[in-house]
Amino acid sequence: MHRVDLKDGADLDGFRRALRGLVAAGVEPDDVVWSGGAAPSLFGDAAPLPADAPPVPLPRPVGALIGTVVCHRDPERYALLHRLVRRVVRGERDILDHHADPLVHRLALLDKAVRRDLHKMHAFLRFHEVHDPDGAERYVAWFEPGHFIVEATAPFFVERFESLVWTILTPVGSLQWDRRSLTVGPAALRPEGLDRDDRFAEGWQRYYESTFNPARVNPTAMRAEMPRKYWANLPEAAAIPALIRSAPARVQAMIEAEAAAPRRRTPDRAVAAMARQEPASLAELNRIILAADPLVPGATKAVLGEGPEGAAIAIVGEQPGDQEDLEGRPFVGPAGQLLTRALEEAGIERGGAYLTNAVKHFKFAARGKRRLHQSPTAGEVKHYRWWLMKELGFVRPRLVVALGATAALALTGRSVSVLRERGPMRFCRTGSEGWDGFVTVHPSYLLRLPAGDGAEQACRDFVADLRQARGMVEGPG
Repeated sequence: MHRVDLKDGADLDGFRRALRGLVAAGVEPDDVVWSGGAAPSLFGDAAPLPADAPPVPLPRPVGALIGTVVCHRDPERYALLHRLVRRVVRGERDILDHHADPLVHRLALLDKAVRRDLHKMHAFLRFHEVHDPDGAERYVAWFEPGHFIVEATAPFFVERFESLVWTILTPVGSLQWDRRSLTVGPAALRPEGLDRDDRFAEGWQRYYESTFNPARVNPTAMRAEMPRKYWANLPEAAAIPALIRSAPARVQAMIEAEAAAPRRRTPDRAVAAMARQEPASLAELNRIILAADPLVPGATKAVLGEGPEGAAIAIVGEQPGDQEDLEGRPFVGPAGQLLTRALEEAGIERGGAYLTNAVKHFKFAARGKRRLHQSPTAGEVKHYRWWLMKELGFVRPRLVVALGATAALALTGRSVSVLRERGPMRFCRTGSEGWDGFVTVHPSYLLRLPAGDGAEQACRDFVADLRQARGMVEGPG
């Protein structure tokens, strides 16, 4: 049994050195005990690992994943990463493409948690202006991260506040910038009176009040995006109760102002204009949607359906994601790759099915260089419903599979509880027209589940749903 001692926190350099030695010595993951401190070993001493072992060549995505996951608090993170690397070394170079693999799925959840923590620190850290004994200005911030991300956030703050002298204090480490060099320090305690007579904090509060949209007040969503533990360090938090109380009156004023303004072309009118064109083929329908203005904010181009006309099964998702928007094809991102794997396990050939989405454009919010998915509203789903109905009319599937609540809403015209109504369902257009249908979860739902037996069972249930859907079309037509 080999024992590897690493520094507390995120010891990326120590992990890399140990990994080189373990791989060079051919040590199996089950024969390693990873320790974050200097506690005595329960397993005795093992033969030393090679000190001059060469670097382990890894695909770039694996290296990036390691850099993120070591910042997680999970005590098993190093052991999980060792298992991943061991499989890569043995030939599974594309292992991260297998999203349904339990190890890959669990590491993806750790990666997601750390990235979310990084986003929270970038978004919710607030500097307070203080003065050194010599009168020089300094800015100090206190933050409580969920994981060991302090050093990982340093480049972001150095780039954004390069001209200031600042200090960031946290319970897991600290950073200090003097306009020339960065110093990484130990854990700290929250300073007393940090926000007393602070003009910098007052500026934050005025900015928040000026950008607050009363028409979109949703306290539940606000608490989910801005957890309570951050409130004490956010100057704008003091203004939120009053802003929420005044929201109804401000919304009414906005409605009255809107009523007096000239009316613009509405989405329903845009749908009516498309309907008047009466396309005679799927190709002509696709030309219409490609030429139409995107409805959802941030969208750039339509992502068309893919697959043969006359396919026995049509699969309808929510909307294209970031990767789908870039490639112009449906279901090519992480959720699409999981779907492809599940279809294969269920005995459904992806190329023989027709794949499309209820909403044809990628709705997102820009966060720096990242484009974060935003769910379409019921109005946006309604806007695209005419196009989806025409599309399925040309494809003429024997069965339509709805992935998730948005697809089910588009196909039924009502809200559907996927977990409660999961299974066969009739999707109607008008009168008796329509399709035999089947409702199941969206693959992105599976990617969001915490690692464990529950997630693995959910993946098996998804495959079982697809297998049942296949059975519905294999009987007499």
